[in-house]
Order: sequence, then C-alpha cells, then structure tokens
Amino acid sequence: MKRRPQLVCVVGARPNFMKIAPIYTALERPGTIDPILVHTGQHYDEAMKDTFFRQLGIPEPDLDLEVGSGSHAVQTAQIMQRFEPVLEDAAPFAVLVVGDVNSTIACGLVAAKKQVPLIHVEAGLRSGDRTMPEEINRVLTDQLSALLFTTERAARDNLLREGIAEDKIHFVGNVMIDSLLGHLDQAFPPAETLARHGRKWPLNSNNNASDYAVLTLHRPSNVDDPEVLGRLLQTLTEISRRMPIIFPCHPRTDKMIERFGLDGLIAASGIISTPPLGYLEMLGLIRSARLVLTDSGGLQEETTALGVPCVTLRENTERPITITEGTNTLVGSDPDAIFTCVEDILNGGGKRGRIPARWDGKAAQRIVQVIEKKLL
Repeated sequence: MKRRPQLVCVVGARPNFMKIAPIYTALERPGTIDPILVHTGQHYDEAMKDTFFRQLGIPEPDLDLEVGSGSHAVQTAQIMQRFEPVLEDAAPFAVLVVGDVNSTIACGLVAAKKQVPLIHVEAGLRSGDRTMPEEINRVLTDQLSALLFTTERAARDNLLREGIAEDKIHFVGNVMIDSLLGHLDQAFPPAETLARHGRKWPLNSNNNASDYAVLTLHRPSNVDDPEVLGRLLQTLTEISRRMPIIFPCHPRTDKMIERFGLDGLIAASGIISTPPLGYLEMLGLIRSARLVLTDSGGLQEETTALGVPCVTLRENTERPITITEGTNTLVGSDPDAIFTCVEDILNGGGKRGRIPARWDGKAAQRIVQVIEKKLL
C-alpha cells in the first residue's frame, strides 16, 4: 500500500494549539495527507499542554522536542538542532507552521535550508514594531515560505510590499475563529470556572452575572518594566472598584509582579487572580464578559468574533482589522486613555463592530484545499 504524503505540522506555544487544531482535523477528513504533529515544547507546562490538547481534540504529538524555556537565541537554536533530524527521518513534502513564536521561525529556517517547502498560516500580519521579537519572526518566516495563508486582506498588501510573489498568497480567513466557533457550545460557564478557584458567583453584589472584565498581560513591554507594570496595575485596581476583573495570570507575569513587590496591590483590589486557564474556561469567561483588557493578539481576534469590547494595552497591533472592523480599541499603557475607553464601554456599550470576511469557521478547509492543489 502506497504511503500517503506526509506533512509536518509544528506547534510550540499555547496560541499555536488553537490554530493547529482545526487544520489537523481538516487534514484528516479527506485522508489524502498524513499529518505528523511536532510539539517543540516551547511552552512546557505539561498540565496546560494536556488541557489544551484534550479540550481542542488534538491527538498527542507524534514527537515532543522538549525544548523548554531559554533566551530567544538559545531556544531558537535548540529547536533547530532538534527539528533537523525530524525532517531527515520523516521526509515530508512540506512543513506547516503557524503564528509568530520562536518555534515558527526556528522550524521555518530548518525547512528552508533542507529545501522542504514551508507553509505559513497567519502570514502577513505586521505591527510595524521591530522591537517585538514576534515581528522579526513574522517577517522572516514569510520570506522563507512557499505558501502564505492570510487572515485578512490587508496582510496581502504587507506581503506584496515586502516582495512576496502574489501567487504564493492565499486569503483563507482565521483558523483561530474556526476553533472558537467549533468549541463555543462547549465553553465552561464562568460560575463553574470561578468555583474551581474558590470564588462565589456572581462576583458582584448586584447579581449581574456579566458585570465583570477579563484581563491578560504577558508582553515584555508591559511586564518587564516595574514602572510600566506598576502603572498598569494601579490603573486596573481603580477600574476593579467599578467592576471585578478576572485575571488569569501568565507564569512570567506572576513572577514579575512578585519580583517588583506589586502583589500587595492586587491583593487589596477587586482583581481576582487565577492560575492560567484552559481554552474552554477562557472562552466561557470572555464570551460573558462586559469587556476584556489585554495585550494578547489572539484575544483581540476572539473578542471581535464574539462581539465583546476589547481594550488593548499596547501601543500597536499586528491585527488592525480588529480595530477597523471589530470591537477593539488600542489604548497603550496611558491611564487616562484606559479610563476613558473603559468608561465609554460601561456607559455606552463599547464598539459594536462586525465579523471580518471569511471569519466563518471554514479557514482550515480552505487551507487544505490549497495545499492539495499547489503541493501534491
């Protein structure tokens, strides 16, 4: 029996899991391609990895490179060293990478140097900020790729400006939204999630179950500088006097809060800090929230898809469609801008937005169709 052509699919960090899940499912349905799932171990929390894989219906990886944490250079180098033998053994017809993490560029570089066609899902997103490691990863991965799948039409313009051939670019939609729409009916009720962390529901004495905000913070520009992080937390503490803020805290952010002596600020506020949550727990919290405060790119997209107002605590975004068409407002770390935006949401409901084109839950199907047509 003839072996099906093999496609190596790479994941490395938690945001990758939501992007690869619908692609893996779409690859298995026609049965013309044999997907090999490689987890680099860039996010190495075993419990969280297992939770995400189980909730998203992703099988256990065929290979786990177990790289773990390290500086950007160390982590990228270790992924490259451990990924090269994978390509030699598997001899795939292509390598598929998603997003913009170190695993994306590391495996992309190995594929390019081994002359294996590279497929980049979520290509062409640009913040214009080269101080962000993710921006470097995006630009370089796109330059290496044979097929580039975009989530929004503006990404095509970015790629063309950078000299990418037009016939390599395919506007397919957003696989993150495929995952969201596919799992919305499985999302955990907020009361159930909070009960697991010892919190009664509803959080407010007015018994309005949706009267809360969700917060995430993890970007180095926000959490590595004690002055910036302190200013943000002080601002968020003030907002938490108006409504509770649920804060699933990234391990790195938690470490910085403790290092800078800011944990007392949270303890004395209406900010409810929890450990990192699984995908279905977060989805349930976001869907029912009055608003979301975040520096995450993925949450900007998910809130737009759900119609939930989003306040982005960054000076720029690689996802401008969430501002021009969605529910997102960019405010940076300036307290006055944050307060003004939150007040507008609480008083007027915030931006209504609309669902961007092809954010319809079928992006992964389109991706597989193009791969089969172009590479097989």
